[in-house]
Amino acid sequence: MSDQFIPTAQMEGHLVPSVTFRIREGDEWVSRTSEDLFKGKNVVVFSLPGAFTPTCSSTHLPRYNELASTFGDNGVDEIICMSVNDTFVMNAWKQNQEADNLTVIPDGNGEFTEGMKMLVSKKDLGFGKRSWRYSMLVKDGVVEKMFVEPNKPGDPFEVSDADTMLEYINPSAVKPSSVAIITKPGCPYCSKAKALLELKGIAYEEIVLGKDATSVSVKAISGNTTVPQIFVDGENIGGSDDLETFLQEK
Repeated sequence: MSDQFIPTAQMEGHLVPSVTFRIREGDEWVSRTSEDLFKGKNVVVFSLPGAFTPTCSSTHLPRYNELASTFGDNGVDEIICMSVNDTFVMNAWKQNQEADNLTVIPDGNGEFTEGMKMLVSKKDLGFGKRSWRYSMLVKDGVVEKMFVEPNKPGDPFEVSDADTMLEYINPSAVKPSSVAIITKPGCPYCSKAKALLELKGIAYEEIVLGKDATSVSVKAISGNTTVPQIFVDGENIGGSDDLETFLQEK
């Protein structure tokens, strides 16, 4: 962290920087401007030090992707992940993270980040200049609120998370449950369980035996050897019949 850099929310109440971003879409280069991204829209932006880095990949980006529909229900038109990376890296990271609910914007030259007063030297890590971690709510191009990580060594992650931003937008917002289902190919009970979840409009993450885990993992996690095994907010619901009962009681 640079000795001169002091992270603050000084851009609140100001227009976002006017920048043209060069983005690779398929085999074509396209240009998108700040006006394209923000004019006439309510946009949440979260900016981070780098794609494929630990905190960004394990927590920061996945939670925004998970809560995207809830943000949408509360008036947010788009969620943008910004980083001082090139477009190829950002596109590959989005694909790797299966972050289909987010827009990734490469601030390759750091122009937008510098305009936000968030450009910081990370030479000690061999990163050069990168973005300090922060999030913001932008309405029609004007920054309404910023959550800027505190001025601490390393890479603090305390306030720019998705839950803090959602709490600001609507403290009463109902967050979706985190649902995971362990399945195996050709299992009719697994298909039944997934159909039940989809009928209720419940998003879930599927863990496929032989691809993502083994039967040993199923027993270690759930104490059972049969599939499917469904987990809701960390609680093991059981199999497909148990899920049906659980959904009827909700």
